[in-house]
Amino acid sequence: MLDPIKQNWRVLLLVVVIIAASVALFAPQFAPDTAPGEDPDEARQGLTNLQYGLDLAGGTRIRAPLIGYTATGVEFDGDNPSEVAANVAEQLEGVSAREVNAEELDEQGGEVEVTDPDVTEDEFRSAMDASGYAYNDIRRGVTAETREAAESVIRGTINEAGLSGGSVQQVQSITGEWFMLVEVPGEGRQDVIDLLEDRGTVQIDIGYPDEDAEDGLGVEEEVLVQDDFENIGTASRDENDQPYVPVSVINEAPEGEQSPAHRFQDAVVDRGVASDTGGARCTYMEDPVGETNEPCLLLVVDGEVVNAFGMDDGLAESMVGGTWADSGNFRLTTTSFEDAQQVSINLRAGALPAELDIAGEGTSAFISPTQGENFRFYAMITGVFAIFAVAGMVFLRYREPKVALPMIVTALAEVYALLGFAALVGYPIELAVIAGFIAVVGTGVDDLVIIADEVMSEGEVKSRKVFDSRFRRAFWVIGAAAATTIIAMSPLMVLSLGDLSGFAIFTILGVLIGVLITRPAYGDILRRLLTVR
Repeated sequence: MLDPIKQNWRVLLLVVVIIAASVALFAPQFAPDTAPGEDPDEARQGLTNLQYGLDLAGGTRIRAPLIGYTATGVEFDGDNPSEVAANVAEQLEGVSAREVNAEELDEQGGEVEVTDPDVTEDEFRSAMDASGYAYNDIRRGVTAETREAAESVIRGTINEAGLSGGSVQQVQSITGEWFMLVEVPGEGRQDVIDLLEDRGTVQIDIGYPDEDAEDGLGVEEEVLVQDDFENIGTASRDENDQPYVPVSVINEAPEGEQSPAHRFQDAVVDRGVASDTGGARCTYMEDPVGETNEPCLLLVVDGEVVNAFGMDDGLAESMVGGTWADSGNFRLTTTSFEDAQQVSINLRAGALPAELDIAGEGTSAFISPTQGENFRFYAMITGVFAIFAVAGMVFLRYREPKVALPMIVTALAEVYALLGFAALVGYPIELAVIAGFIAVVGTGVDDLVIIADEVMSEGEVKSRKVFDSRFRRAFWVIGAAAATTIIAMSPLMVLSLGDLSGFAIFTILGVLIGVLITRPAYGDILRRLLTVR
């Protein structure tokens, strides 16, 4: 006789999954992440670790495109991206190089975008033609790199504001247009719009040794502020694979005033960042404050130092000689490409790389907490009704509790496992996700009915061998049906279609749990209940 554990390992696997789901749902270790200063117990939306989306918790959802135009397939003719951006910006009246970005791609040519909201498509097309760069086409919208930068800036803004549960993602419409989808639970529509449009403070200070300072470090603040930059490039690598961010400082000023570039040049020389002996070797981020003898350039975002830089000898020489301010170009070098990307984002922080068209093509919605609570109640009623409806039909079909009851329990186990997964990964429960749960119950019971009908179709099951033969025939059918469902739902999961992605993800996951865990477990249970020997 076979060992009981070996005979029923599928049922034991289902039990393990249910226990793991229970831990994810109720254990405090898996509670949602809290915002700074927030009580961890308040982050739990109820007795479980489940997080609810806007549909069920209330809040604001904003879906809007980034304003801009992009020229594709651009031939740079040997110019670097900064030169291309500057040359195109010169052809646009009232537009700075900071509002024109260029990116050189490997195969299909480069891309040039303009993010000034006042520039029309015809004006941009004329500027591209006048600059002399050949291109394939001009489309509405910004580049993927700008969308990613905007997503990072918005996410950082939400996190800094301490808005628990807020999210941002890129979504694509069926027509190919890209939108930024921002969801913030528990916040009013205008508050979220104001938050997205609020401009944070970004500046470069100089930190230098000062014996009179309390911590040994003196700081000259606002040597450069965000408006002093003419252009902020994207993260790049030099010929030695060193990551950096190219920037340029405005080197022109009204008569009688000093330009930001000349002001910055004088400051770094006065504080010793640049000297006759070369540039400073900054160790600010590694050494305790006041213990370094080298001055540093400090990147400060909303009052917090997020990065520090020294200066190479070549740049220092041009600073001391007074020639650097004629161009205003320099590089902020980092130790990793990820740091370079973050520096570029920080320099743009508070101001998106392109404006959100909230008032134009954007849409926004606000769901009150009371309405969200009503949605949760009605969703629960709908789920309970679906369960009882399925249970009733199954009992009417078989009239045998030993067949129908395990069927209902197994189907509910699938939903419970899905809830545990949602709690584990922190996926917010939306109405679309609940629709996916109901679809899982329906398809799951369909498969279990196929198994029961196939096993009982030829009368009494007299042996394990007969049962296994009939079960395998049924399993081939439900396996093919599962593959069809997965293939049909995959486009909805892959494409960025908002709520439909959640529906597809949980439907596919439910099908996989069913085929790999719950259907085999139901087969073991049915074999034990129906097999004569």
